[in-house]
Amino acid sequence: MNRRNFLTAAGALVAAKSLHGMVPNGVAAMAAAKTGKADYSLKIAPVTLDIGKGVKIKTLAYNGQVPGPMLRLKEGVPVTIDVTNGGSEADLTHWHGLAIDSLNDGAMEEGSPMIAVGATQRYSFTPKPSGTRWYHTHASAFDNLAVGSYSGQFGFLLVEGKDQPGKYDQEINLAIHHWEGSFVPMVETMRDQSHNMPLTSGSDVGYKYATINGHMLGAGEPIRVKPGQKVLMRLLNASATENVVLALPGHKFKVIAMDGNPVPNPTSVEVLSLAVAERVDAIVEMNSPGVWVLGSTLEKARAMGLGIVVEYAGKTGAPVWKDPAPAEWDYTQFAATTAVAAPDETYTLTFRDIGPKKDTNFDIWTINNKSWPNTDPMMLQAGKRYRLVLRNGSGDQHPIHLHRHTFEVVKIGDKQISGLKKDVINIMPLDTVEVDFVADNPGDTLLHCHQQLHMDYGFMMLFKYSA
Repeated sequence: MNRRNFLTAAGALVAAKSLHGMVPNGVAAMAAAKTGKADYSLKIAPVTLDIGKGVKIKTLAYNGQVPGPMLRLKEGVPVTIDVTNGGSEADLTHWHGLAIDSLNDGAMEEGSPMIAVGATQRYSFTPKPSGTRWYHTHASAFDNLAVGSYSGQFGFLLVEGKDQPGKYDQEINLAIHHWEGSFVPMVETMRDQSHNMPLTSGSDVGYKYATINGHMLGAGEPIRVKPGQKVLMRLLNASATENVVLALPGHKFKVIAMDGNPVPNPTSVEVLSLAVAERVDAIVEMNSPGVWVLGSTLEKARAMGLGIVVEYAGKTGAPVWKDPAPAEWDYTQFAATTAVAAPDETYTLTFRDIGPKKDTNFDIWTINNKSWPNTDPMMLQAGKRYRLVLRNGSGDQHPIHLHRHTFEVVKIGDKQISGLKKDVINIMPLDTVEVDFVADNPGDTLLHCHQQLHMDYGFMMLFKYSA
């Protein structure tokens, strides 16, 4: 089944009929919201970006800019957002990290209607929880590495609640993206050379360029700061397939939130790791005057453009990069260690690739030996606490995303933890991670690897609530 054509062929009527009994409030909200002017309007349309050094990128974006407009919403205050499709194929927009109904969530696998070319879809929901969320296309791409999340269709969505981040003097929102992907047929060779040791590249796609906020390193405006300032940096990895590791020489990041959720143990680190779709909120104390590069710890990635200049007031000169000390990323340092509640039920999900699909260069991915759409849904009962034992049986990293719910990470490898709330968790090769969530948002719920390449080729499944 082609994700792109699933609802295009059936039409929004099928989605409405099939989901009316399951999420009546969502259907009613969509119908009622058709009248009047929307609170926000977004238009998907072609755009040519000048990302720097004479490099121009033709892509799709929201409102002609990358990232798209920052949407600042109030927790618990209903909102309507019109999305008009000015592209050449049916599309839809996903509101990542929000606990909203299935129809408005923006995932066709859950029944959200596709937006036909030239049409406008009104999304109507009450945003929650508070924190750094984001929005992006949820359309498929398959072998077309210029659409879906390979394109420029993404933007920050900030839900403001009663609890605000710690005191700071300036806020900076930084979205990372990779451009002009192409198939890289070296993975099998690398696997052969690795003597069956796990790889951590996590992708069969290579890229020519990388940007932060639509500009390569050295292009666009620098981040301008003053000595003594505390800067809140919200960082988003909006890449289709590439995980990133970042540093700012001479400075530390005090991580205060992950995926928009406050961490139990705010900790200062020199290096940040962000898998695809992850967000990190960090306070950076500006106590090392100069002109610096905030960028990838990989020289090759910085040469592709993955970085941005940080410039102190009154300082000039070429931006400086210094390699940080080697460090392994460890989620557990931001978590608590108190015991968690026992789950009502436990599901074990094992994922692996099973080789290339016929007539394509890309591998098929499976969950418990089945590939979307030929997967078995997991049935949930409202109010129960579920534990997912996520077993990575492959040599790739996998950022696993659960829609419409927030989960608590309770075990990584053999380490028991608690309190770390996320909606994406990156699972290393041959590792196991356990997460708990409460079934508190009825409606079809998608779980998938957020790497576009893996999602398109089978790495998805649904959770369904029992009647």
